[in-house]
Amino acid sequence: MDNFHLSLAVRRFRFVGILTVVSVYLLILVGGVVRSTGSGMGCPDWPKCFGSWVPPTEASQLPANYKEIYTAQRVAKNQKLARTLQKMGFAQVAGSIFAHPTQYIETDFNPVKTWIEYVNRLLGALIGVFVFLTVVFAWPYWRWDRVIFWLAFASFLLTGVQGYLGSLVVSTNLLPVMVTVHMALALVIVALLLYAVDRARKGQGNTASRISNAAPVSTSSEAARPAARLQIWLWATLLLTFWQIVLGTQVREQVDIVSAAVGYVGRENWVAKLGSVFSLHRTMSAAVLLLNVYVGYELWQLAQSRLRKLVTATLILIGLEILAGIVLASFALPAAVQPVHLTLATVLFGVQFLTLLAVARACKSSETIAPTDAPRQVVA
Repeated sequence: MDNFHLSLAVRRFRFVGILTVVSVYLLILVGGVVRSTGSGMGCPDWPKCFGSWVPPTEASQLPANYKEIYTAQRVAKNQKLARTLQKMGFAQVAGSIFAHPTQYIETDFNPVKTWIEYVNRLLGALIGVFVFLTVVFAWPYWRWDRVIFWLAFASFLLTGVQGYLGSLVVSTNLLPVMVTVHMALALVIVALLLYAVDRARKGQGNTASRISNAAPVSTSSEAARPAARLQIWLWATLLLTFWQIVLGTQVREQVDIVSAAVGYVGRENWVAKLGSVFSLHRTMSAAVLLLNVYVGYELWQLAQSRLRKLVTATLILIGLEILAGIVLASFALPAAVQPVHLTLATVLFGVQFLTLLAVARACKSSETIAPTDAPRQVVA
C-alpha cells in the first residue's frame, strides 16, 4: 500500500474511531440523565420497551395488568441468571440477585421517563453501529499493525457484552453490582478505543517509514528513564480515578436507597444519610487531586507540548469535577449536576489514559521525551 492510501486509511479509521469515542461519552452523559431522573426502569423489558419497538405514550395503550406481566418476566430471567452464576461459582452475586427485593416492584408508567430511557437505548444501538464500523475500517491494519484491528474487534465484542449487561440492569431493577460492572465495562471500552485511535495516529509515520524503507532512528535509554518512572505514577492516577468512578456509582446507589426509604422527600437530608461510602468517595477526591498535581508537575518538566496540553486538560477536569462534587454535596444533590459529575470523571479517565500512552510510547520510539537539559541521541 502506498503512502497516499495509507494516509487515507488512517484518517478514515481515526475519524470513525473518534466519532465512536465521543458517542460513548455522550451515552455516559445520557445514562447519567437516566439515573438522575429515575428513568432507569422507564422501559421494564429489553430490548423492546413495553413489548414494542416504539414505546407507548400513554397508559391506556398498555394492558391493565402490565405491572404483573413485566415483573413476572423479569423475575424469571433473574432466577435463570442467578442459577447459572451459582453453577459457575459466583454464589455471592447469585445470592444478591435472588435476594434483591426491588426486582419484584414495578414502577408506574411515566411517558417522560419511558422516552428518556428509550433515547438512551437508541443511542446505545447507534454506538453499536459505530463500533462495528471501527472494525470495518480497521481491517486494512491487518497488513501492518494487527494490534489496532484486534483493539477495534475487542471493543465490538465488549459492546455486545455491554448491551447484555444493560438488559440485566433492567431485569434486576438496577441491582447495584450490575450497575457498577456496567459502568466499569464502559470505561474499558473507552480505553480500548482510545488506544486504537491513538496508536493509528502515531503509527502513521512509522508505518510509512517502513514502507519507504527509511532508516530507523535510535533511542536514548538514559533519556527515557524519567518517562519510564512516570509510567508507574500514571498507572496509579489512572487506577485511582477508575476506583473513584466505581465508588461514585456506589454512592449513587446509596442515594437511590436513601431516597426510596424516605419516599423521595426531604432531599436536603439525603447527603447526611449516605454513610461511609460517600465519606470515602469525598476523601479520595483529595488524593486524586494531590496525586495528579504531582504527576502533572513531573510531566511538565519534560517540556513536551502534547504532554503539557494533556496535563492542563487533566487539571481543568479535576477542578470541574471537584466543583461539581461540592455543588452536589452542598445543594441537595441537584439532578442536573449528577450526569455532569459522572461524565467529567469518565473524560478525566480518558485523558489520563492518553497521557499514559504518550509517556509509554516515549520509552519505545524515537520520539523519546526528555527534560530540556538532557541531550537527545538521534542517529540519521
